[in-house]
Amino acid sequence: MTLATQAAAREFPFEDREFPFEDKDFRFLSSLVLERTGIVLKDHKKNMMYSRLARRLRALGMTDFSQYCKHLKDDESGDELPVLVNAITTNLTKFFREPHHFDHLRDTVIPALVEEARRTGDKRLRIWSAGCSSGEEPYSIAMVLRDALPGIEGWDAKILATDLDTNMLDTGRRGHYGADGLSLIPAGYRQQIEKRGGDEIAMPDQAREMIAFKHLNLLHRWPMKGPFDAIFCRNVMIYFDNETKEALVNRYARMLGPKRWLFIGHSETLLDGNSEFALEGRTIYRRRH
Repeated sequence: MTLATQAAAREFPFEDREFPFEDKDFRFLSSLVLERTGIVLKDHKKNMMYSRLARRLRALGMTDFSQYCKHLKDDESGDELPVLVNAITTNLTKFFREPHHFDHLRDTVIPALVEEARRTGDKRLRIWSAGCSSGEEPYSIAMVLRDALPGIEGWDAKILATDLDTNMLDTGRRGHYGADGLSLIPAGYRQQIEKRGGDEIAMPDQAREMIAFKHLNLLHRWPMKGPFDAIFCRNVMIYFDNETKEALVNRYARMLGPKRWLFIGHSETLLDGNSEFALEGRTIYRRRH
């Protein structure tokens, strides 16, 4: 047992918990999550896994985690594995999180694409929100595009929003959020938002029509062809090992058009100064060619 696991066990002793959770069960579940998603769950995540799955054990009428592991092993339908993945994946997001990215989209990316469209006549624009969670990120992107892109009605502008968690995708498709989210949206964009009573806001139809929410495992085959003008993959790669991160970034490079942009999370960096990209700003990279 690692020092982190020992500390967690002292703080949250499993013998006092509702469901017995043996190390072998944690190892089986964490291995399954790694195989399925690429997410690395080290020993200190055992408490997190317990808290995320305890409700599921109650719903299934189980008395310990070994029963749940057996349930997964015996599940020929494969229906339980997505439930496990949805429970384990972290979905921390908010409107205009890391606002300097949206400033760069408005002040640098959009003007560059507009200038290129003047020269070529090509008004196609594609942005991918990879790991979109419950949808606040792609809706933030849509708000910026609708506000800052001149004559957007004349553009073929689309946003692809993908995530592993099907529950979060359903939230994104609905486009309804708690009214407290309004305070996170810069004042200049708030006129786009529809208020629906005291406790809910709704994204406008024009924004929803721009976004396609799709289920996607980043480690599996990607059905889309691109090219994309910008990819937002923020606070996703922190859950992967270095080999997976490097492979993912190289795949992103192949999906981006020449001299296009990749936005990553505040605690992330490209390994060894990846040769495909040049740093353009804080956690903002541009494809070199």
